[in-house]
Amino acid sequence: MNARIEDYALIGDEQTAALVGRDGSIDWLCLPRFDSGACFARLLGDEDHGCWRIAPEGADTCARRAYRPDTLVLDTEWETPDGTVRVTDLMPQRDRAPDVVRIVEGTGGRVTVRSTLRLRFDYGSITPWVRRSDGHRVAVAGPDSAWLRSEPAVRTWGEDFGTHSEFTVAEGDRVAFVLTWHPSHERRPPLVDPYEALESSVTDWRRWARQCRYDGPHRDAVVRSLITLKALTYAPTGGIVAAATTSLPENPGGVRNWDYRYCWLRDSTLTLGALLSAGYHEEASAWRDWLLRAVAGNPADLQIMYGVAGERRLPETEVDWLPGFAGSAPVRIGNGAVDQLQLDVYGEVMDSLALARSSGLSPRPHMWAMQRSLMGFLETAWRQPDEGLWEVRGGRQQFVHSKVMVWVAADRAVKTLERYQDLDGDLEGWRRLRDEVHQEVCEKGFDPGRNTFTQYYGSRELDAALLLIPRVGFLPPDDPRVVGTVDAIRQDLGHGGFLRRYDTEDSVIDGLPSGEGAFLACSFWLADALHMTGRTKEARDLFDRLVGLCNDVGLLAEEYDPVDGCQLGNFPQAFSHIGLVNTALTLYGDEQAG
Repeated sequence: MNARIEDYALIGDEQTAALVGRDGSIDWLCLPRFDSGACFARLLGDEDHGCWRIAPEGADTCARRAYRPDTLVLDTEWETPDGTVRVTDLMPQRDRAPDVVRIVEGTGGRVTVRSTLRLRFDYGSITPWVRRSDGHRVAVAGPDSAWLRSEPAVRTWGEDFGTHSEFTVAEGDRVAFVLTWHPSHERRPPLVDPYEALESSVTDWRRWARQCRYDGPHRDAVVRSLITLKALTYAPTGGIVAAATTSLPENPGGVRNWDYRYCWLRDSTLTLGALLSAGYHEEASAWRDWLLRAVAGNPADLQIMYGVAGERRLPETEVDWLPGFAGSAPVRIGNGAVDQLQLDVYGEVMDSLALARSSGLSPRPHMWAMQRSLMGFLETAWRQPDEGLWEVRGGRQQFVHSKVMVWVAADRAVKTLERYQDLDGDLEGWRRLRDEVHQEVCEKGFDPGRNTFTQYYGSRELDAALLLIPRVGFLPPDDPRVVGTVDAIRQDLGHGGFLRRYDTEDSVIDGLPSGEGAFLACSFWLADALHMTGRTKEARDLFDRLVGLCNDVGLLAEEYDPVDGCQLGNFPQAFSHIGLVNTALTLYGDEQAG
């Protein structure tokens, strides 16, 4: 199997996504949604858990691969003693059903190519019954059905619970495969023309990419990050999943394996800011509307994450038949952190809606009433300990970042009333709340001896989330306490030139075995903080190094191991790509250096 997370590229149709390895194998695909059961789960097991490989006979890995510029269409090129061949992979935006299109094209000589399809529904646990029908191979098991066809038809046979094809292509020859899923109780959906799908996908993606307003250094990386965020968007609702995968390890061989195929409120402000600043108002509006629908209801029941359509029940279970990536078990489906109290999400929601209003997104009639309700809850609940931004499983604490975000909620509520005087609310009460939270954080969350804010009240531990203090406006960047915090975090949490979230080795609140890589979003936050505190050259040098961590097709996971030089965690990670976009805009948006 592919040994490294960065060996994968992403294709998708804005409702689900697949990971394609350097060996030409699709090793992860959930159908019909991001959070559905996987029909290809080799990523977390072996080939008998589902995969689809197309490659020259006897070949190991490709010679090169790349996305067609400004698209999500992937070209993988192979060189053999007999000739060369290109495989083009895409998932066209669907009409009714999801399709995977794989087009094989001879580019020189004559090459024998093999396709091996092993469909395994429900995360590799169900082998479907496969039959022939009208020139198709049809796989059915319970609620799932998938149809495979090729154009032109090639020799295909069943063997070892797989569907095999073999054919030869000379220069200019093309063979297209289309795999289509649909519910087994419904009729087969209309056939997609693979070549028309390729042409329209390239055109549509390039039209979308041209909207990007950023024109500074590393523009290709910024556009690739925006395309990745678009690919992680569930188009019917506007929700953006944190990643396309579950259980890729933050520590190989360890237990830090989580399901990230859901939408986190904590990402909302940074995502909205990235989309608006880059020129994508339609996507920003859709994300804002998803947010409003998801958080509707009793503010005391606000969750930290939701399903792609706003679902609230995301029970966490373990899939014991999958050994995990690089033996990292357990493999988890669902996420138990959904039941945690994380007070910071109230600040992130209030900040997102304030940003949406000030950026000209058309307000929704019930939006302010909902914000008032959130503030009513915070007025009494803000003193509670919580599990914090990092979703610790070792017990609640008075996390400083959480309190700072409560301050953000009050601050945005106050500023909204001051700017939009036709709205009603408890202006004086929210001002008092803002002042009280600020005073408490500065008294209880700051270590004057070390000149740094700490992870939680009374702690000596640090937290990279504290780098956001100047960004959210809690203190100005030139405040000595901000500079001291940036320096302390840089020194204590530095890891191979990048940054960890916090110290898992000595943490009393983590609740899990120690060990993880440098957290990429935090490293982007460090670049932002260095710039804001007047060290722009250092910030730009760090940004250059971070962009250099992207794999060969421009994708980032959640973390990076600077010792082994590999990516870690779920992939591709929206939070990392949001960080890349926002830091580029921060450092080069106006070319004003400190």
